[in-house]
Amino acid sequence: MVKLNIVESINLALNQEMAKDKDVVILGEDVGVDGGVFRVTEGLFKKFPTRVFDTPLAESGIIGAAIGMAVYGLKPVAEVQFSGFMYPGFDQLISHASRIRTRSRGRYSCPIVVRTPCGGGIRALEHHSESTETIFIHTPGLKVVEPSNPYDAKGLLISSIRDPDPVIFFEPMRVYRAIKQEVPEEEYNIELGKANIVKEGNDLTIITWGAMVRDVLKINEEIKNKYDLEIIDLRTLSPFDIDAIINSVKKTGRALVVHEAPKTLGLGAELVAQINEKALLSLEAPVFRVTGFDTVFPLAKLENYYLPTNRIKKDIEKVMNF
Repeated sequence: MVKLNIVESINLALNQEMAKDKDVVILGEDVGVDGGVFRVTEGLFKKFPTRVFDTPLAESGIIGAAIGMAVYGLKPVAEVQFSGFMYPGFDQLISHASRIRTRSRGRYSCPIVVRTPCGGGIRALEHHSESTETIFIHTPGLKVVEPSNPYDAKGLLISSIRDPDPVIFFEPMRVYRAIKQEVPEEEYNIELGKANIVKEGNDLTIITWGAMVRDVLKINEEIKNKYDLEIIDLRTLSPFDIDAIINSVKKTGRALVVHEAPKTLGLGAELVAQINEKALLSLEAPVFRVTGFDTVFPLAKLENYYLPTNRIKKDIEKVMNF
């Protein structure tokens, strides 16, 4: 075991998968010589000089090239510097990557991983701070993953690289270096589509992912003598682990969804709908959501107001006292 942060654990996963499989390649803006904007790919160009490619600043070109490589038989891992920069490559993902298996009636698949930092809290501009997961969750044929800690980041990325279909791999910037955790040096994988019950409890189910998991755990420590929370880290956002959610809600009778993305049509809305369909008679209160606002991500002075962290306690009280 070694103690790593998320940046280091992702770097280790990439290093090990490239050493194991000569078809794994990396491409993106500054991923080679500079090691990426957050240094996630640092050292990989030196070790694998013919399989790490610096590209022009053209997200459509990066993702389009990755799709071509994947159909040819490679396993490209493309980096887009921030999730708010994904939009130029959106057509490639929606029109091609997500449809190749269906379009070819199973003759071809598209095993690409698009890694992209996401979320606010680092005092950057709006395109550098967005949480865009719901756009990709809504697209059939794409898998969407967002780890919350170093151990999960490594295992989930290895599974994503080995998956035969396209995976959008969101990396929450706010906790890139904020958490250190023991991570096995040997390879391991975490199955996509399986949530993690971070903490078991009986009073209230909180469903969350990414950087918000750390915030919820901190709040749990502050109120643990008052409420016994069950905390679920989704890890895979599409397909999400509905069985883990329903089993938990049937036990606690209450649920709260916490996410950083805007509220309207966010993943929280779908979670509420499915809980109502499958566990309505177990509920003792409506399922509430605490989220970002339906606005463009604000500049630095308003970041703490936009992020849902400071509103979680109030919403816990609202659910528990309904």
